[in-house]
Parts: sequence; C-alpha cells; structure tokens
Amino acid sequence: MNNPLSAIGKNRESTSVSGGMPTAMSIGEYLIKRLQDYGIKDCFGIPGDYILNFYSMLEKSPINMVGCTREDCAGFAADAYARIHGMGALCVTYCVGGLSVCNSVAGAFAEKSPVVMLTGSPGLGERVNNPLLHHKVRDFSTQLEVFEKLCIAATELDDPLTAFADIDRVLDACYRFKRPVYIELPRDMVDVVPSVVHSYRRPVVSFDNLVLEEAAKEAVEKLNNAKKPLIIAGVEIHRFGLQDTVLKLAEKSKIPIAATILGKSVVDETHPLYIGLYEGAMGKAEVTQYVEDSDCVLLLGAFMTDINLGIYTAQLDVRSCIYATSEQLQISYHQFPNVPLENFLKRLIELNPTPTHRPIPDSLHIKQPQPIQVETGRPIQISRMIQRINSQLDSHTIVIADIGDSLFASSELVIRDRTDFLSPAYYTSMGFSVPAALGACVAKPGERVLVIAGDGAFQMTGQEMSTLIRNGHSPIIIVLDNHGYGTERYLQEGEWKYNEIAVWKYSKLPEVYGGGKGHFVETEDQFDAALVEAWDDRSQLHLIHAKLVENDASQTLMRLAERLGQRV
Repeated sequence: MNNPLSAIGKNRESTSVSGGMPTAMSIGEYLIKRLQDYGIKDCFGIPGDYILNFYSMLEKSPINMVGCTREDCAGFAADAYARIHGMGALCVTYCVGGLSVCNSVAGAFAEKSPVVMLTGSPGLGERVNNPLLHHKVRDFSTQLEVFEKLCIAATELDDPLTAFADIDRVLDACYRFKRPVYIELPRDMVDVVPSVVHSYRRPVVSFDNLVLEEAAKEAVEKLNNAKKPLIIAGVEIHRFGLQDTVLKLAEKSKIPIAATILGKSVVDETHPLYIGLYEGAMGKAEVTQYVEDSDCVLLLGAFMTDINLGIYTAQLDVRSCIYATSEQLQISYHQFPNVPLENFLKRLIELNPTPTHRPIPDSLHIKQPQPIQVETGRPIQISRMIQRINSQLDSHTIVIADIGDSLFASSELVIRDRTDFLSPAYYTSMGFSVPAALGACVAKPGERVLVIAGDGAFQMTGQEMSTLIRNGHSPIIIVLDNHGYGTERYLQEGEWKYNEIAVWKYSKLPEVYGGGKGHFVETEDQFDAALVEAWDDRSQLHLIHAKLVENDASQTLMRLAERLGQRV
C-alpha cells in the first residue's frame, strides 16, 4: 500500500506555517483542497440533487470523479482504492444514496480501510418548520446519526465558523485510525466563504516514552528466552505501511513469519522466513502445528476474528503472546496503554532481540509454484484451477477474491513481492470483488487486476463491470459457476432451494455492456486457453465463466464448513 502522506507530509506542515488558507476559499473548495492534501486523486459515487453543486465543484477540480452504477458499489470501489492507495473517497446524495452505502462503509470500518464518505443534504434554509422534503427519513439528522455508528468520526458542516476545523479533525481521524469517516455538506453551505482566517495545525499524538521503553524491554526479554519464536503479521501492517519494518525485525532476529488470512500478502510469500497462513484448524495442519508449538508468538497488527482464528479453533496461550496493534499492546497479561505500533516495532529493532534460531521444515517453505499438467477434457475443479492461476501470477498482479470459496481457495495463491491481495475476509460481505476491481484499476492503472468471484457474489454487484468497460479498464474476472451459494451448502446438510440462484450466461455480458470479451469454459484445457488469451490481451476486459464440477470445493472450505457448521 502506498502511503500518500509520506510524500506530502512537508506540504501539510507548510500549510500550518503559512498562516492558513486564502480567506476567499469556500467550504466546498477547502474540503476539496484537504482531500488532495491527503493524496486522494479519485472519488467514486453517484450524483443526486442534494450534492449536485459540490459534484460540479469536484468535476472542475483535479480530483477525478468515477461514476458508478450503485452507491454500495461506489463504497466497495473506494474501499479497495483506500487499501491500495492509502485513503479513498466516495460522494453520494442524501439518504437514498447515503443509506445505500451503509454496508460498504461498515465493511471499511470493520477491516480498517480509510474511506472518506462525502454526502449532500438539504440546505439549512430549507429545513425551517421541518418540511417533508424528498429523501428525508424521520429527522434531518437521521443519516448523520446512522453513520456516527459506522465511522470513526463524523461531522455536518452546518457552521461556517467551525467548518474548516471540522474538516481537518475528521480527515485527520481517517488517516490516523485507518477507518472511514463521514462528512455531510448541506447544499446551501457549499459556496459559503467563512469570515474567519483558518490555519491548519496537525494534531500532536503524544505517548509516554517510559511506557514504550518498558514494553519493548519486556518483549525483548520474552523473545530472547524463546526457543520457538514466531511472528504472525496481520492486516494493520498493510494499513499502516509497516511491511518493511516487520520484515526488518524478522530478518534481523531470524524469526519465522506467518500471516492471517486478512493480512495475506503482507510479505512476499516466497520469502525464506514465511511459512504460510495461520487459520487454526481451518488451515493447513503443518502450519497450525508449527504456530501452536511456538513458545513466544509476536502478534502484530492482527485482528483476533473468528475467521482469522479458524472459527476459534486457534490454540494460542496468552501467556506466550505479545499482542501489538494500533489500539492496544499486551504482553502476556500485562497491558501497556497508548503505545504506537510503529514506535514499538522500531524500538524492538533497536534493542536487537536474539532468540534461539528456529528452523523451518522444508514442507513449510513456499516455493515458486510450478505449472500443473493441464488435462484435455477434464472438468474444472477449484483447487486445480487455483494451481493453474498460481503459475500465471507475477509481481504486478493484484488479486481480488470475493467471499466463499473464491477466498478460501485463493488463500492457496502465492503472492509475489508483496503485491496486493484484497478480500473482505473479516466482514465477509458478498459482492465486494467486481466494484473493488474498479477501485484497484483506478488506484494502480499499470497493474493487472485479477478477480475471482462466485456466481452468487457476481450477481449482486457484477453490473459494475460496465463502469470498468466504460472507463477503459482491463481486469480479468473469473466467475465460479456452482449455481448458487456454495459455502452455505456445506454449512447445513440437505438440499435447500434458498442456496440456488438463476443461471446466467455470464460470458455474454460483455456484449450487453458494450465491451470486453467473454469466455465460457467447462474443462481444464478450455480454461487454460481462455486464461492465456486474457493474460496476453491488456486492451480489454475479459470475463471467464468457469463451470465447476458439481459440489466441488476447496479443502479450506471443507475444513471451515466442518467447524462453522457445528454453530449453524
């Protein structure tokens, strides 16, 4: 993930020293300027009358507006953009637009993706005597109150005297906490020029250096006494751009590294210290045993979710754990308040821990994948398909996996050179992948984007493919056709009609959307030919409709279903 502020930090400081923004700047203009200060170059959304004035202002600005087919798709696109670029933005109208994006913003909050939600609302002058204006639900503040629950910070820019400061406060929270924020702009406030001189001052985040020092020394002592140390790297290492820092700590102390499924691709997965994904009983038995045999586990930026823990089958003794995130630091049962994750990692490196060197078995060394022997006429099975894709990946490929076996099978892919692997692996909202491909293509137009989506997920948001085509993007979208919700079939015994969906001719959709090329494949050789053609053609989008063997599933899904099915 790029860190836009690493390049513009000096610009932010110069804003503080310069004595403030020009007094003639309106609230809308100031908001756009501050978005640019955070490196946001693109914004996703759908216009509506309450946001039209600000939309026109955005379109005249250097920020590129990307129109989507649905508001929730715009939210998913902004989420993916933020994960790759550092911060993202979406812009929608009041309530019918804003409330439509609740799920996308909730997912961004759950998985710590810094998305700025911009929305219009009725003008303050229109609200006199509480009229029944269109889109209004209950009160004029309803939408704001909803998003106060879904975001780390929220504001309505209803006071010219505080508007600039409110914008600064909310955007800083988005950047600092890596969670979504909400900014509501009444339409009669867009062009208002505040009568105050405003100067931005970046908040100073303080912490007690004595607490940091004590925590670091205790952690190093625990590591130095360890015979079988291990690092488990999680998603926050991505979000805060700490991949190189963690890798430096691992290489300097020669500690093996595992990753959570949400943190997949946190390091080059062919690195000699990397052993694979830790997913409790849901994961590979040899990885699980190696992790759980550890006598000191350094959990870095990892969320202890049910999926990350293999439906709570993980066997990690808190007494052997050092748990460090942006929000807490716990060593065994000792809590250390307000210790920044980055500072903690850097201090560990300076103290140079020297634990016992722990060998990694050959079976856990992830090697460059070798091509499978494609068999002519053999029906498509998901695990063999993933093996075939694996040999095609390179260091310039962004992989986006939707929920279900798209994700679980894709966990077997080997990500090179720390390229991006995107999936809502904690919040698990179906329909993420195709609109996320739009966000990824906009964020990194030079990279290849590969989408793996189940047919159920595709039917939810696949129409965003039309936006990809309209904007000239050329991802490869693989639709896994098992005529329905395959994961749920394994969670509950019996044949249930509610897991079935309509059968679409997915390969015909490029014709409907006016661009791209579709492929229908039922055998390995057909899939191989379609993948090669799509890979060699960067001029257009390719959709590969892959008909799977009936009731086929990856081993990871089977293990998950066994655990989760007991709870269902």
